[in-house]
Amino acid sequence: MNNPRFNYRDYFLWELSNTEHLNMPSHSVIIDCGAQNDFKISNLSLRISSIFVILVGSTGGALIPYALTKSKYAKISPWILATMKYFGSGVIIATAFIHLLAPASEALSSPCLVGHINEYSWAECIVLITIFVMFFLELLAHRYDVFGHGTQDLEAEALPSINQIKWGESVKELQLPAKHKLSKQYSAPTSSDPESASNPTDNQIVDMRGLESDLRTNIPREHYTQHEVADHHFAAQLTAMLILEFGVIFHSIFIGLTLAVSADNEFNILYIVLVFHQTFEGLGLGSRLACITWPNNKSWMPWAFGAVYGLTTPVAIAIGIVIYKFFEPSSQNNLIVNGCFDAISAGILIYTGLVELMAYEFMFNDEMRHAPFKTITIAFVSMCVGAALMALLGKWV
Repeated sequence: MNNPRFNYRDYFLWELSNTEHLNMPSHSVIIDCGAQNDFKISNLSLRISSIFVILVGSTGGALIPYALTKSKYAKISPWILATMKYFGSGVIIATAFIHLLAPASEALSSPCLVGHINEYSWAECIVLITIFVMFFLELLAHRYDVFGHGTQDLEAEALPSINQIKWGESVKELQLPAKHKLSKQYSAPTSSDPESASNPTDNQIVDMRGLESDLRTNIPREHYTQHEVADHHFAAQLTAMLILEFGVIFHSIFIGLTLAVSADNEFNILYIVLVFHQTFEGLGLGSRLACITWPNNKSWMPWAFGAVYGLTTPVAIAIGIVIYKFFEPSSQNNLIVNGCFDAISAGILIYTGLVELMAYEFMFNDEMRHAPFKTITIAFVSMCVGAALMALLGKWV
């Protein structure tokens, strides 16, 4: 009885099929989709210190520029403030592309995600949608003057007694701003009540028909126009500031959580980089706050903007340390949430950076349009330096 001939080729292929997963080439990458994070209790004190160091850096960066402009003792040069402003513009633009769009695309295309989510470029799609939403919201804010007051303040100031005036008081006696003159005099109408007409008192008031329109007619149009332009300019600045703050805060939350639960071999580098990252970003925000002329009734706003930004990342770090056992950086849910919020923040900051910080500041700003070429060059170089430094930090975070 003849034994079948031994086939070395088949045996070799069989062995290869069972061991090829152990003999991976040197360029292969192992994807760890484990749910647990790499937090170690051994360096807890260092992680807690990051809360206070980043709090000082981010809050200082956001509030110091504005505080210097308001200080009676420390006078900041307009050149320094302008340089900081354009440096911050570069920081914000680089943050949008390097620190938000790239991580969002990475998270939403991760091999750890399963299902149909990997079949489309969701990060770029979310950014696109966000840009159009931001444009529409700003369009509404400008059209309906959401944060301004139009001519209402002027009318309230100029017409203190449009509908009510005391008996016997001449219209000329009304104190109007800028000494506006009226084209004619008005007198109280004859009352049908004999007792009232015969015994007028200072407390009796009458409706002065026609006075309102005449007051409005005799106030120069340029007085209205200057007031409207100032209100519109502040409304535009406040709208842009709210959009910028909204985008930066989203980003800061996930930065804090990531730092809190990062692996020991990554934490030290990430710690140092994030201190600079948050400080530079704070300077970008703070220099914008310092360049806005805040009305007296809104003087608390810049302090609130700076404080909220400064607290966001430290609070997120503290939350991450507390819930580290339940935080799963590589889980599907976390990747989707993190990727979506990074994409939304990227869309907000891309729109703000390209429209408000570049196009408006350089091309539609009358001051820059008539500025010397040297001024424009310094502003542009400052913006490029800010973007370059923030892009460099993107190597580690």
